[in-house]
Amino acid sequence: MPSTEEDVPLEDATAVEVEVRRSARRRQTVSAYREGDRVVVLLPDALSEEEEHAWVGTMVARVEAEERSRRSDSALLSRAQQLSDTYLGGLADPTSVRWVANQTSRWGSCTPADRTIRLSERLQPMPSWVVDYVLVHELAHLLEPNHDEQFWAWVNGYPHTERAKGYLLGWADAGELGAASTGVDQDV
Repeated sequence: MPSTEEDVPLEDATAVEVEVRRSARRRQTVSAYREGDRVVVLLPDALSEEEEHAWVGTMVARVEAEERSRRSDSALLSRAQQLSDTYLGGLADPTSVRWVANQTSRWGSCTPADRTIRLSERLQPMPSWVVDYVLVHELAHLLEPNHDEQFWAWVNGYPHTERAKGYLLGWADAGELGAASTGVDQDV
């Protein structure tokens, strides 16, 4: 059973290693799974190179979407602690960080009094560097509750701040355009 490897660009401008495994016994189904650092895509041998390329992109996206949907609250708290250590000198120490479904007009929120952070589930399909930016932003509120100069000095220590802000603005603008074209109000 021959196999080929290729790099597939992802939405966060990185590449993932992909191994394509073709099988003469496989007739109609296509599947994929993560194996270490690579995504393995299983294809019928009869597919053309063009069909293979299309399926690889689709299946890598599905594997990554499934991985993003499994981001648990405990993993989110762990990630927040890593980001605090890396960009905020370990000074921001939340008691909890969790995903919430009821935030439709914000990406995240922080309550400094009880040191809790909540992130909108709308962030889950976004690239990890965008989620990390929102986490750093909310963590900075544990150090500086207002959006003052010191707050932004903390946040700007995260190297993808401007890129993530632009990404979120684009996402919000696209949502407003979609709502305007359908005549439906949409909070973003």
